[in-house]
Amino acid sequence: MERRARMLWLRTEPLHAVVYFHPQCRGMGRALGLKGFWMGYFATRAAPLGPVGPALTAAVFSVFAPSMIARALPAAWDTVTPAEAVTHRTRTAAAALRALAPETEELSARVERPLRAMVDAAPAGARPLFAANRELCEGVGPDPVERLWQLVTTVREYRGDAHACVLADHELDGCEALLLAASTGRVPTEGMRQDRGWSEEEWGAARERLRERGLLAPTGETCTRRGREQRQRIEDETDRLSARLLRPLEKAEDVDALITALEPAVSRVLAANVLPFPNPIGLPRPEA
Repeated sequence: MERRARMLWLRTEPLHAVVYFHPQCRGMGRALGLKGFWMGYFATRAAPLGPVGPALTAAVFSVFAPSMIARALPAAWDTVTPAEAVTHRTRTAAAALRALAPETEELSARVERPLRAMVDAAPAGARPLFAANRELCEGVGPDPVERLWQLVTTVREYRGDAHACVLADHELDGCEALLLAASTGRVPTEGMRQDRGWSEEEWGAARERLRERGLLAPTGETCTRRGREQRQRIEDETDRLSARLLRPLEKAEDVDALITALEPAVSRVLAANVLPFPNPIGLPRPEA
């Protein structure tokens, strides 16, 4: 089931990720009256949690510099309410999905039941973003693509919460986690520090800590064998924790049927070249 949990991520993450990369979605922040993409990102992704501040958001998002988040929150709530941000996010993401993969409306009717079964039965303990997004599933209107997007987002955040727990268990802070992932090629090295808000000093200090632990080579940012093995264990453990989602489907054939049903729409999204490779979320190229 760990392998199937990973396949489910590969078939749901691209549907969720249009909200970050589709041109229509990248303008969400300004459409809400906020100051650009990142303020919109933090407001719309954190909105299911309510009008949260930077400390809680940094802890939940796990890899962003707290100082970067503090430039967006709580100031964003002076302009938009969390409820408004949630509604706009869902509608904009659904419109992008319709434009990229028109079959998502028919797909929703086929996969909503198994996705809901997984979401409803999953434990929420230590999974704050999952729990907050699961509540939203009840309030989505009748639009089938909006319901589909919110469900795959909730599935995605379940895995994201699990991944954050694994990183903490491996005693990696957000900056260290990014450096280790970049050293294996999982996320792009260029621009990653700036995109997640870490200063050169913070990045350099994290690099030295990873070298002291034997995860990076003494010179440069090359991953050692030990570092590569630890990064693979992180992925394996994330898959293992995420596999809990699949229990309500009971049979492996049911999971495989869900994964197969999602594939055509995901292929359309990937073929549109909206998602870059490599990308900051660590989604591998389709052939990988």
